[in-house]
Amino acid sequence: MSKLWQARFFTTVNQLRDLPDTQVPEIAFAGRSNAGKSTAINILCNQKGLAFASKTPGRTQHINYFSIGGAHVAQHRKDPTIVEEIEALLVDLPGYGYAEVSGSAKLHWQRLLGDYVQRREQLAALILIMDSRRPFTDLDVQMLEWFAPTGKPIHCILTKVDKLNRNDSINVLRQAKAKLDSYVDEDGEGFPFTVQLFSAQNRIGIDEANDKILELAGLLEDEEPTPDLGSDSNE
Repeated sequence: MSKLWQARFFTTVNQLRDLPDTQVPEIAFAGRSNAGKSTAINILCNQKGLAFASKTPGRTQHINYFSIGGAHVAQHRKDPTIVEEIEALLVDLPGYGYAEVSGSAKLHWQRLLGDYVQRREQLAALILIMDSRRPFTDLDVQMLEWFAPTGKPIHCILTKVDKLNRNDSINVLRQAKAKLDSYVDEDGEGFPFTVQLFSAQNRIGIDEANDKILELAGLLEDEEPTPDLGSDSNE
């Protein structure tokens, strides 16, 4: 069983001043509205409704935190999380790029996202969710360039590859790697950027994403192998 399956809602904030006073690694998920961010979080955490996917994309305006550790897997969801036992936090950032959101809301999100990814010391890595059919939009590139100067890792997850044929998937991955390799620092060194293909529909790339997220959170060495539950499993 993956440690990500322990994830449970911790807190939600709409202002930087309200960010939790915790010192554990934070792994943030960012992406355009409709890129499949909520779906990816839910399938990685093996929970259908953990991350909220609004029926109107772009309406989820808060930063939502999910804790790893601090609660037993079978513990009732309303029982308190033991903050001192939290090992890491998954951070669901507001989706960006939806045209019908008001200008004032867009400005608020831009400031919130920019300040968070550039200044949050606890942020260990960014998971950038992009639709494989439309990767690296202007807003995706803006997010990359906001975060790159921190020197922290970015792992790009190209979703919905079930919509592409095999050759297109291979080409998209190759082009994405080339795009990420084009980013270098002032000394000509590449940034710690990685990328993979992913499909919640066809369960492509789930193990790869799971292992990468746990590695970035410093939890991979603590991971226990998933038990073989046999044919009588109710899962």
